Amino acid sequence: MNSTLIFSNLDTTQYLGVAATAFLASVIGGISGYGTGLLLPPILIPMIGPEAVVPVVSLSALITNASRVAAFRHQFDRTRAFWVVAFALPFCLLGAYGYTRLSGPMISVGLGLLLMLIVPLRPLLVRRHGHLGRPGLAIGSGGYGLLMGGTSGSGVVLISLLLSAGLTGASVIATDAGISFMLGIAKVSMFQAAGR
Repeated sequence: MNSTLIFSNLDTTQYLGVAATAFLASVIGGISGYGTGLLLPPILIPMIGPEAVVPVVSLSALITNASRVAAFRHQFDRTRAFWVVAFALPFCLLGAYGYTRLSGPMISVGLGLLLMLIVPLRPLLVRRHGHLGRPGLAIGSGGYGLLMGGTSGSGVVLISLLLSAGLTGASVIATDAGISFMLGIAKVSMFQAAGR
């Protein structure tokens, strides 16, 4: 769908609603490390359609994650970040490519299922706090990459993986932001190449 046509059909009230939700989501995401990708889709889907949601949220996530990396750069764990990116990147590209092949109804079902599954998945991963070695982190990173590439709101999985790998406090937020930024560039590039 043509993005000019999508945005020309929105009125001022809708723009203000999106702006207020985006601001709230960015505050929550800045504090917790995730949330933006979970809060924006429900307000955006009725306005721009399911096909445009993940690419739009992905682009906004690049800005959010870049600012979090800058704010927490001293706590960024390069070793774990590059380990996760190395295993997540191919699956992220696969997930993004798969997303470009889905129809609107299939995207709606996929996003809805993800949002429902993330709620019970997070406590399961958090229980492993500090007990996830490199092989487990590599496997988890592949799964996260697939989710990240094809959906919105998968940051909760990455935060849980990083906690399980032993990171704490601001280093979790910084490392999550760095990983999400690097993978986000690849994801947005895939959407750009596919015309989304």
